[in-house]
Amino acid sequence: MIKLEVQSADAGQRLDRFLAQALPAFSRARLQALIREKFVIVNGKPARPRDPVRAGIVIELREPEVAKIDVQPEAMHLDVLFEDDDLLVVNKPAGLVVHPGAGHQEHTLVNALLAHCKNLSGIGGRERPGIVHRLDKETSGVLVIAKNDAIHRDLSKQFADRTTGKIYLALIAGTPRQKTGTIDAPIARHPVHRQRMSIARRAGRAAKTEYRVVRSTGAVSLVECTLHSGRTHQIRVHLHHLGHPVLGDKIYGGKGAGNFARQMLHAWKLSFVHPRTEKLMSFTAPIPNDFAEGTPK
Repeated sequence: MIKLEVQSADAGQRLDRFLAQALPAFSRARLQALIREKFVIVNGKPARPRDPVRAGIVIELREPEVAKIDVQPEAMHLDVLFEDDDLLVVNKPAGLVVHPGAGHQEHTLVNALLAHCKNLSGIGGRERPGIVHRLDKETSGVLVIAKNDAIHRDLSKQFADRTTGKIYLALIAGTPRQKTGTIDAPIARHPVHRQRMSIARRAGRAAKTEYRVVRSTGAVSLVECTLHSGRTHQIRVHLHHLGHPVLGDKIYGGKGAGNFARQMLHAWKLSFVHPRTEKLMSFTAPIPNDFAEGTPK
């Protein structure tokens, strides 16, 4: 069972939207189904997907029995940074989809994981075994995968409680006026373009990104971004809001995206407490070649 207490900053959001942000291992569609099937309890009572959450309420996700995983394993190369009996940390390459979905039924990270591991947690369902958090297809970098449900629950809680350390590198257009800064701007689904996110001062969920310019040529800058929340497309939306979109970002970059084959965003460092050993673990994903070639010298 997963238990969450709603903070004041998150009050007013729909229950399904709140859970989708707090539990990145679950898709919003899956959470809506779990709510409708009465596996989500709010203050002791079943809830509805559209119910607003209030500060101080306790939400319980009572997971159903896990269905047998039926996604097919595929022998694919995995860049393993760490592995033990409980979890696996990999460096995901750009262009690799994390889990099966519409248009991506095979050749995903999950397919490779099923071929690599005998056991994976089943909390994410048949299509997302072991997946605690996700990266966009075009984003490279560190991902942690859970091999059993207890480890999955603990890691998911660390992400939800924002106790994990997440540092990204991004190549952006231009040079920010301030070399260091904090972008503190709420994010919500775009009111018209439903595949996009946008800054929403009134209805958005709290989102904060610290950035630091590492190097710059004036036209291109390498920035280090530290996440203090985990909203969908957070870095991409925040840097676009700053006026310096991620290079190669076809959704938020527009004409400022430059001529890059993919969005130049790399999940560089990830730290968390190992659920079993209770030791702080930190991992760094090597910078990929295409990213290094575009980085200011």
